[in-house]
Amino acid sequence: MQPAALLEAAREAAAQAYAPYSQFRVGAALLFTDGAVITGSNVENASYGLSLCAETVAVAKAMAEGRRGGLKAVAVTTPDGATISPCGRCRQVLNEIASLDGADPLVVGEGTGGVRQWTLKGLLPDGFGPDSLGG
Repeated sequence: MQPAALLEAAREAAAQAYAPYSQFRVGAALLFTDGAVITGSNVENASYGLSLCAETVAVAKAMAEGRRGGLKAVAVTTPDGATISPCGRCRQVLNEIASLDGADPLVVGEGTGGVRQWTLKGLLPDGFGPDSLGG
């Protein structure tokens, strides 16, 4: 799957965002090595701190389906602002699933400023993961 197709899946997810407070809709799409695409959209809450980012929703869905690793690429998009990348919390959440098999997925961000690409390790160098706990 090309980044453009993954971004389209993220755009479709953004259309489902629940963002009545900020009006800042975000969609995320996760591509796995078996070709599966799992999407999520942000879910705001009147108690703002309880809001969920699109990437976190997508990772939770993937984990609930039994996915443990295999993350190949991530797309995040918003029609409501500048080109975005995952926030710090989401970078950590994505790192958890990527670390399970040592992946360094491509991350594609899109907004009104166009499209940018990174690797997850480029966005979160020396991230804390399962191996950080020792054992």
